[in-house]
Amino acid sequence: MKSLAVDTTNALCGAIFIALGAFFAYQSFELELGTALRMGPGYFPFVLALILVLLGIVILIQSVRTDSGPLGPIALRGMLFILPAPIFFGLTVRGLGFAPALFFSALIAAFASTRMRPLMGVVLAAAVTVFSVAVFSYALGLPFERFGP
Repeated sequence: MKSLAVDTTNALCGAIFIALGAFFAYQSFELELGTALRMGPGYFPFVLALILVLLGIVILIQSVRTDSGPLGPIALRGMLFILPAPIFFGLTVRGLGFAPALFFSALIAAFASTRMRPLMGVVLAAAVTVFSVAVFSYALGLPFERFGP
């Protein structure tokens, strides 16, 4: 008889996704949901929360089906560059404007890879910024300051 192997890391991640999704789904009921054609302010957060719960269920099921090996080393470089990037963006977008804040945030995040060279990081950050400004400012017409006051 084959024993059931459980990947505890994925099981824990799946449970966390399910718990967070359920929490945010419950919180979204405080806002008006509306319908799919006339969405209220709580509709989109509710749908995202349900997607998070579904992903958690999939991860939880996968954790029972497979047993992974031990965890590898923690990517400290990735954490040191990826985590501060959106924080930097949030703190500087009003003062610098959308384009400069996004450029520097993308530049910070680019160096999470050990293979990223400074010139390539600048090119990547510029490309992300040009694309984002074109989509969000010009194509979608979102009203925000491209450059600071």
